[in-house]
Amino acid sequence: MKSDCLPFSQIPHTTRLFADFLFDHSKVLPFYPRSPYFNQWSKDEASAVHYDADRRKQVSAILERQNQSWGASARTLQNIARLRDGAVAMVTGQQVGLFGGPAFSIFKALTAVKLAEIATKNGIDCVPVFWLATEDHDLDEIKHVALPGPDGALQPLIATTQGLPDAPVGTVTFGSEIESVVDAAAALLGDSEALAVLRDAYRPGETFGSAFARLFARWFGDWGVILLDASDPDLHRVAAPVYRSAIERAAELDDRLLARGKQLETAGYHQQVKVTPSSTSLFTLRNGARVPIHRRVNGGDSEFIIEEDKISQAELLERISASPQDFSPNVLLRPVVQDYLLPTLAYTGGSAEVAYFAQAAVVYEALLGRVTPVVPRFSATLVEPKPQTLVDRYKLVLPDLFQGPEQLRERLAAHALPGELQSAFDAAKTSLERSLAPIRDALARLDKTLVDAADNANSKMQHQLESLRARAARAELRQSEVIDRHAALLSNTLFPNKTLQEREIAGAYFISRYGTELLRNLYDAIHPDCLDHQVIWL
Repeated sequence: MKSDCLPFSQIPHTTRLFADFLFDHSKVLPFYPRSPYFNQWSKDEASAVHYDADRRKQVSAILERQNQSWGASARTLQNIARLRDGAVAMVTGQQVGLFGGPAFSIFKALTAVKLAEIATKNGIDCVPVFWLATEDHDLDEIKHVALPGPDGALQPLIATTQGLPDAPVGTVTFGSEIESVVDAAAALLGDSEALAVLRDAYRPGETFGSAFARLFARWFGDWGVILLDASDPDLHRVAAPVYRSAIERAAELDDRLLARGKQLETAGYHQQVKVTPSSTSLFTLRNGARVPIHRRVNGGDSEFIIEEDKISQAELLERISASPQDFSPNVLLRPVVQDYLLPTLAYTGGSAEVAYFAQAAVVYEALLGRVTPVVPRFSATLVEPKPQTLVDRYKLVLPDLFQGPEQLRERLAAHALPGELQSAFDAAKTSLERSLAPIRDALARLDKTLVDAADNANSKMQHQLESLRARAARAELRQSEVIDRHAALLSNTLFPNKTLQEREIAGAYFISRYGTELLRNLYDAIHPDCLDHQVIWL
């Protein structure tokens, strides 16, 4: 396996905030306490992690119970014991998508493992923790996954499992309908050990959360990854003080977040989450659905609104104390709750999570007095042998696919033009450049103001020549079904739906094709000081 680096500056839709965080950190210092280079600050940061001993004991016991229920490995149970005895945590997390979700989910877990092991080698006892976002209520976002078919076309698999509208996905339980979805995956993946693991995890009676946990417990058992189900009532009881503080200081937190939003926009950056003057950072359960709690602006901190009901702060605080399991954090409070529950050294995530942290930092400062650093996760496109053959044949690089399928087809057709026609175009281009050069030089001696006109004429003639070449390529394209198939395969497998492969194709596909040994190879490819996207040739 070999890899090439592709800077994020060459990847479409990379935000300015993420690019500056990676490559010009001085510009984002007001928003992030640490640079993306973990090795530069990990030892100093470890000394800033303070964690209550009783909380450590409680959370460790909950994690042991949870992980045992999912078939945890001996290595994972050893890591929980290390956590109980004083280790810090390298944390990542993800929505509990069908069949483990897109490939970047496995990249997150591997990054957490790598950073935890680096920290431990540097004298900081550290264990990897994967936070299962079981309280997320966007079922439509996680109930589907895409696997490539024999021709490379993506085949969507969708679980028809339903729960109550807006219910936390951790409560949505599979019935017999999940078996047909697993059978559809088997038809695409073929019989393998990976498929057996998938069948064992995704079965009637499991939830989206427990099935995901069982799958990751098998995939990452040898690495000792500790899984955490955020919907556990016992964890909510431990986190209740944070929920109470979020309500007691709701107006202050809202003001801080509004100010941070303006600060980001003034600096030319985007807000990942839009905050309003009536926002709070908590949801509550009502009739099984997760609904936001709003603050009555004219009432200050004294009155809140849940759907159509008005409730006093005192009564809301009483409800939190009595039933903390009925409350959950929004996306900006969630990392704060996470790092109240865990002795987090750092969090590793993708570009969207990096953006969240720019806003959540003010909540961290108010409620915890420390802002957890965020580290970019490993990011990669995996190139299998068949696409690799085509990439080599057409002399492509990954950015060639970023313009979309139509432009890729034209590029492939241009490479497929008859050799004599290609040579004729190349000769004409060279001849044109050679012929115009002495004219430009003579004009420069005659009248320097004519140089721009000469360059403009050169550009127009070259453009007309390339336009003619493109028309010839399109003519070739119309005559070639093979080119069309090749372009479709490359687009579907390397830049599907005009987005990075890691966000569209299931990690289960690659593990099924190449076995869990692929995880070891990917782990070896992770270098925390390399902040580029990697193109990995399998």
